Amino acid sequence: MAENLGSDSTASVKEVDHFAQLAEEWWDPAGDFKSLHQINPLRMTYLRDQICQYFDRDKTQINSLDGLSVIDVGCGGGLICEPLARLGAEVTGIDATPESIEIAQLHANLMGLDITYQNKLPEELAQAGVTFDVLVNLEVIEHVADVTAFMTACASLLKPGGLMVGGTLNRTVKSLALAKVAAEYLLRWVPAGTHDWRKFVKPSEFGHYLRDSGLEITDLTGMRLNPLNGNWEFSKNLDVNYFISAQKPQ
Repeated sequence: MAENLGSDSTASVKEVDHFAQLAEEWWDPAGDFKSLHQINPLRMTYLRDQICQYFDRDKTQINSLDGLSVIDVGCGGGLICEPLARLGAEVTGIDATPESIEIAQLHANLMGLDITYQNKLPEELAQAGVTFDVLVNLEVIEHVADVTAFMTACASLLKPGGLMVGGTLNRTVKSLALAKVAAEYLLRWVPAGTHDWRKFVKPSEFGHYLRDSGLEITDLTGMRLNPLNGNWEFSKNLDVNYFISAQKPQ
């Protein structure tokens, strides 16, 4: 798909090609995406809790998301889609990288999970008039070519009364040191060149994009690595990683 991306596409050819080279690593917890495997439990806790609170569901129930339609934009190999499906959601995953979609579909088939994967961009589905109860947008906004167009397309994929759950990296000196220099070059948590610090998004900027897309912010929560036990946990500090949720008015 990278060769066919138009000038008005929200996807970046450079980013698509980068992730195409890494596609086979998606489900290796010790591979190039090991950092995502490490933060995934916290990401899923935040997703489940936000969705259940918003839609008045019991988060302790194994099928707490039963009947809710969820789309994961920039789904990669399906690390978020699969646990969402196990919670009962009707899950669709889209990604600009065809190699990632192939890996995601293969793994879902092996796990016996019914997930719809498509090598599409959000604007393509928006043009088709498809809508969902929940849209997930985690660690994607910092990789797109046109953030305004991307967020507009994402918002249009939500049903009235729907919920968007996002997450990304803040653009601070601290994030430059930890999420770029340390993570890519010192600790080797992610492959060198995965992130462009200049494209990191401040919470105020993310909020601006959401409001301009007609959404209302409902939550803002930080995430940090506890140096004492090596676990990721929620934090009031937004300096590096953070989550953000927003609703689409009825």
